[in-house]
Amino acid sequence: MQADTPIVGNIVSLEHVNIRVPDQLLATLFYVTGLGLTRDPYLMTGLNNMWINIGRSQFHLPTGDPQILRGHVGLVIPDRRALLRRLAGIQTRLKDTRFTFREQADHIEVMSPWGNLLRCFEPEPRFGATRLGLPYVEFDVPVGSAAGIARFYQEIFATPASAAEGTARVTVGPHQSLIFRETDQYVPDYDGHHVQVYVRDFAGVRERLGRFALVSEDNGPHQYRFLDIIDLDQRRNLFTVEHEIRSLTHPLHARPLVNRNPAQTNLDYVPGADALAAETLA
Repeated sequence: MQADTPIVGNIVSLEHVNIRVPDQLLATLFYVTGLGLTRDPYLMTGLNNMWINIGRSQFHLPTGDPQILRGHVGLVIPDRRALLRRLAGIQTRLKDTRFTFREQADHIEVMSPWGNLLRCFEPEPRFGATRLGLPYVEFDVPVGSAAGIARFYQEIFATPASAAEGTARVTVGPHQSLIFRETDQYVPDYDGHHVQVYVRDFAGVRERLGRFALVSEDNGPHQYRFLDIIDLDQRRNLFTVEHEIRSLTHPLHARPLVNRNPAQTNLDYVPGADALAAETLA
């Protein structure tokens, strides 16, 4: 089944989610051995940070006190059975951590060793041609904030966004979204994690954020950051999460990422099958 052509606005891709981890060895065990993802072989190859490739997107995992995203990250990972085997294989080594996994009807719910929640889906039409990727990040937000959040992205970012039934959905790339779902449960304080997106109208977004004094950091000609999503009329904070905004002229934009085929082993090696394509032909 061929998916509909996605509508993409000013935000053209969700490139990475940055979460601190206290132990690079356990992070390797979880993200590489368990999830079957790939450590970037070219950048951040030391002991104080690790970039994990997920198709065209990444996790960035600098060393430090653990950060917990308030919500969950959605992943597309092929071969549900193989993923379950890999996760079972790391269970003993992670028994003294928060690591868990369980099967749901349409996904596998996985908790990282430090408490970050992931939902792992097999490829399906709603994700387009994606076989391996990061289709969405979902945040838990206070009741009554979804409509204001959608309007913020519509007017500040000039990107498609909508709100219905207490949930805001923001288009951040082909078959990629930021989702903000209202909850009446306690939402923890923000701890510094961030998401990074690329935008076409880099200067325009910067100017509109500047009208509300929202730019928190300027990082040179290709990047800036902001923290607060606000009600544009009342100028009150709706939700805080750092956004790293990059231009399409940033040197890292559209950098090809290496993705390995986790099914390959030295015992049953298949020549020519080392790489895993992030997409299939539609």
